[in-house]
Amino acid sequence: MGNISDPCLLPHHPQPVETTDDAFWDQFWADTATTVQDVFALVPAAEIRAVREESPSNLATLCYKAVEKLVQGAESGCPSEKERQIVLNCTRLLTRILPYIFEDEDWRGFFWSTVPGAGDEGNDDGARPLAESLLLAVSDLLFCPDFTVQSHKRAEEDMQSIDSCEYIWEAGVGFAQTPPLDYIHDLNRTELLKLLLTCFSDAMYLPPSAQNNILNRWVVFFSSTHNRHALPLFTSLLNVVCAYDPVGYGIPYNYLMFSDYREVLVEHAVQILIVTLEHETLNTFPNRHQTHSTEDNLFVNYLSRIHREEDFIFILKGLARLMTNPLIQTYLPNSTKKIQFHQELLVLFWKLCDFNKKFLFFVLKSSDVLDVLVPILFYLNDARADQSCMGLIHIGVFILLLLSGERNFGVRLNKTYSVRVPMDIPVFTGTHADLLIMIFHKIITGGHQHLKPLFDCLLTIIVNVSPYLKSLSMVAANKLLHLLEAFSTNWFLFSASQNHHLVFFLLEVFNNIIQYQFDGNCNLVYTLIRKRNIFHQLANLTSDPVTIHKSAVTVAIDKLTEKAQVSEDGTMVCLQHNTHSPQMTADQNTHTLQPQTAGDQHKHSLQSADTNTSGIAGASDTLSLPVLSWKSKLPLQTIMRLLQVLVPQVEKICIDKGLTDESEILKFLQHGTLVGLLPVPHPILIRKYQANAGTAMWFRTYMWGVIYLRNVDPPIWYDTNVRLFEIQRI
Repeated sequence: MGNISDPCLLPHHPQPVETTDDAFWDQFWADTATTVQDVFALVPAAEIRAVREESPSNLATLCYKAVEKLVQGAESGCPSEKERQIVLNCTRLLTRILPYIFEDEDWRGFFWSTVPGAGDEGNDDGARPLAESLLLAVSDLLFCPDFTVQSHKRAEEDMQSIDSCEYIWEAGVGFAQTPPLDYIHDLNRTELLKLLLTCFSDAMYLPPSAQNNILNRWVVFFSSTHNRHALPLFTSLLNVVCAYDPVGYGIPYNYLMFSDYREVLVEHAVQILIVTLEHETLNTFPNRHQTHSTEDNLFVNYLSRIHREEDFIFILKGLARLMTNPLIQTYLPNSTKKIQFHQELLVLFWKLCDFNKKFLFFVLKSSDVLDVLVPILFYLNDARADQSCMGLIHIGVFILLLLSGERNFGVRLNKTYSVRVPMDIPVFTGTHADLLIMIFHKIITGGHQHLKPLFDCLLTIIVNVSPYLKSLSMVAANKLLHLLEAFSTNWFLFSASQNHHLVFFLLEVFNNIIQYQFDGNCNLVYTLIRKRNIFHQLANLTSDPVTIHKSAVTVAIDKLTEKAQVSEDGTMVCLQHNTHSPQMTADQNTHTLQPQTAGDQHKHSLQSADTNTSGIAGASDTLSLPVLSWKSKLPLQTIMRLLQVLVPQVEKICIDKGLTDESEILKFLQHGTLVGLLPVPHPILIRKYQANAGTAMWFRTYMWGVIYLRNVDPPIWYDTNVRLFEIQRI
């Protein structure tokens, strides 16, 4: 490797070197003292590009010879240390070179061409494209005894007849035995997985497009029946991820004293999993030209067929343990290892729920779903104001939207929230539903301006679970009313044509709770009574163009921040007023929700608003007509009837008993009833997540963006011409 800059490969010496010149080519992988970091340092990007442009035949031969060495290693089983080192050096060299092959349009198909003369020696694989030979060799090497797995026999094992299902890396799904840990095997597996990930990254060099349904050929072949190791590879990757415990025995600061090679392996394993499971989403939409189905992708097929309850328990416990890891608090600061690959875990959890409905129903069958909910809410709250974390918030919200489409999720939210996680929220006594509402309130009122297109999504989740919420706390009830108060102001309602949707969502939440969970929700009923002016103002909302224009110009536009903080006992504590103007523009891609009821189905799209607050005045005339249409549809009947019945009763009891303490009013409301007084209950409307081409493209872009940023040692794709997303260097 020290001779990587041989004159024959430099741009000013473009002479082709013969393929048969083994003495020359062997110098690239014969050195035994290299690491992957050495390879990246010794092979600079400028040199690779120069060789690609001025000595293309030499670069092609280098790739071919490196793949040939991997194939030879896979066939022989790497019995000697020298052969293992050659395999590792070739792996590192290809990991370094491949991104520069992909970034050039003329080279992208190189690995999918056959090598002239490769089959002259009677090798049946001679007609194989180089990419297929590479993928099959790497798959074989991932189950090579004494190199990546523990040998079961004393005699040398034949790589061609080996049953790799006996060499699955970790106990768990489909495998009961726990192989002994060997950090050398973990290191070698990691090197090979890096190369696989680099092969799959071909997708990063294609521009984003919702209509781009071109399948990743690398992933298609790797996850097909052509790969005889597909099943043991899938189970090995999944089991390694779900069995990993970063805390171990819990010895403080153990991660500072000992290297954890398993963590790096786990991180690459979860990245390989989400990439191999991603391509299938492109085939779930109509008008596709490919004939691939779920069965073609064995990874998707195996994932969808997991059904044993003990496997579900193993997967859910493992993912929940890893997701919760960053939330762990200890008396000694920073004494416990904190993993950094939680975004990849969220994508994997999404894929599990999306492809395996039995797993989704198992997750929602018990309160274990809350072990996933709490860390997701923690991530959402922690990232809400960070523009670089918008993708994390989107994937978290999508997961909660998917879960909220099932009745059991709303039921599970009624469990008391007792585990205290470090979040900047008011202290409260309540349920997980209260926690969800408070976090969503913070995202809406204190999140980044680019999150505005997610407001519909956040409120849709609350609407979906609202018919099952048995007892909201006073804090959560006040948060919901504060949102309604903010969204029903004239300046907000008239600043964009879709903003009234948010008011409709919140009114639907209140109607659901009143109609289906009135008993036990005295805190919300009391808050509705106390804030009854909001509903009267909505009922009397003007649609006069002059008034709309006047309100848009003269009303002071306050940022959506609380004017008062509600303490646990319900009392109001005034806070300093914030007068920053909100941003009413949005530039995020939008996603479609499919509401589903027994008798009615209609589509509701989350659309981004291109309207700026500066254009409110000019648009007031055109807004007045739509206002007339939706104002008459405001679902206020149930709430107004509740106020009509209860407000006089509450006023009377306050006067008769001279009450000044709201606890007495709450007791009165707690024992009250509206049976026979409310309108006929409306059917429960659940809006379920529906995938589309836009969300599929978003998932792919987000996933590869995360993988790009996570792989910095070595920086596999740094300074290459990535086209799937834009890279901003700080």
